[in-house]
Amino acid sequence: MSLIIAIDQGTTSTRTVAFDRDLNIIHSQQKEYSLKYPNDGWVEIEPDELMASVHNTLDPVLEACSDIVALGITNQRETTLVWDASTGKSIYNAIVWQDRRTAEDCARLKKDGYEETIKNKTGLLLDPYFSATKISWILENVDGARQKAANGELRFGTVDTYLLWQLSEGAIHKTDVTNASRTNLFNIHSKVWDQELLDIFNIPSSMLPDVHLSDSVFGEISRQNRKIKISGLIGDQQSALVGQKCFEPGQMKATFGTGCFLMVNTGDKSNPSSSGLLNTIGYGISNQTPYALEGSIFSAGTIIQWLRDEMKFFPDSKNSIDFLSTTGDSKDIFFIPGFTGIGAPHWNSEIRAAFYGITRDTSQKDITTAAFKALIYQVIDIKEALAKDSIKIKNLSIDGGMASNSMFCQLLSDYLGQEVNVPSSLESTAIGAAITAGLGVNYFSIKELQEGTKNSVIFKPREGIFDPEDLTKWRKFLSVLMEAYN
Repeated sequence: MSLIIAIDQGTTSTRTVAFDRDLNIIHSQQKEYSLKYPNDGWVEIEPDELMASVHNTLDPVLEACSDIVALGITNQRETTLVWDASTGKSIYNAIVWQDRRTAEDCARLKKDGYEETIKNKTGLLLDPYFSATKISWILENVDGARQKAANGELRFGTVDTYLLWQLSEGAIHKTDVTNASRTNLFNIHSKVWDQELLDIFNIPSSMLPDVHLSDSVFGEISRQNRKIKISGLIGDQQSALVGQKCFEPGQMKATFGTGCFLMVNTGDKSNPSSSGLLNTIGYGISNQTPYALEGSIFSAGTIIQWLRDEMKFFPDSKNSIDFLSTTGDSKDIFFIPGFTGIGAPHWNSEIRAAFYGITRDTSQKDITTAAFKALIYQVIDIKEALAKDSIKIKNLSIDGGMASNSMFCQLLSDYLGQEVNVPSSLESTAIGAAITAGLGVNYFSIKELQEGTKNSVIFKPREGIFDPEDLTKWRKFLSVLMEAYN
């Protein structure tokens, strides 16, 4: 049986999955690893631990699979690594997308008048979320890094590029258009690294990987005495867009993982947002490179992990459903999930998490329900921002670990006032990587994929559940905190 392998490299774990031609999972391995928090707002990964998670999941799957057509990689985006070109050794830990250490650098660049240039060229905001200021920070704060970069001795990559380099033993330094589009250095209109942007952030072009379409043949790697073709690279949220088969303008997906990311296909025309959303590249497959609008929510699954690990509310994340009110009643408890700031459409990197309304009678169920509702309220904010940008949503498909919580899915439908589709497999990100790699070697076609769409569970909104007054109160609490942190 011929199989496609997908490496799904996420923020807190790596998963390697083997799919058959019908995108059924044949083999799967997953390995979690820890994040490092050296200072307030700093989030890092040890590169050796990252690579160990890849090797420890890839090797068992390769051992179980004899006929591998190709391999695709999907990855946490914006997370930044810089390494020595001769040794391949990272000069600093990976700085994770959630990291906010460059907030002051972004404020300075805004004050210097660069924000509009950056937004117009990249579709992104000037924010610590993206890779450019992370690269600059490493060059300025690691001894000798700036000079080595000037000498052409350092390389930069998002996680996809780093994995390719390491797995190929330094033979491949490439990325795809989706990952490049998340750096604040890539012009999404001309689809090249932009020299003016490189000058703004003081980053030598010699550090940057070559950029290709997502379903290109990037090269071969050797593993377990076998040659394996890499024919797909794609950022995780764009991969979920492909995995949910959102190939038409107006089709939208939401992935509820470590964070929550809503993305809608906007077609061939760039559609700059006036409401705080990101204009980005949707994917680069089958010679098509559509744009997408995205709303990024920094904390989603991390909220549930916090309730589980730090608050000890429940032993397993799946038990959170038992602490979630069936009607969303949190007894006037409100939560702002600003562990590492708050994302679209508000974009405040300084705000921190807070509860409001706690009394002596407040229960674990009230707090858990308030946490879930805070996530739904942010989704509502993004939906309203899309409406302001004249984007009409045809459908909403959701995936990720939190989509397995049926009560959360029902409340999401109730509060949004529209149907929510949950696919039969929640592995949309890994599926997207497999699709991308398969298209790269003509293993299947987009038409074939669309015709093979599987059934999904559909949640329909119930009447009388959503209370608009609750949303008004939550927004008031959020505005008070944002004003306090301005």
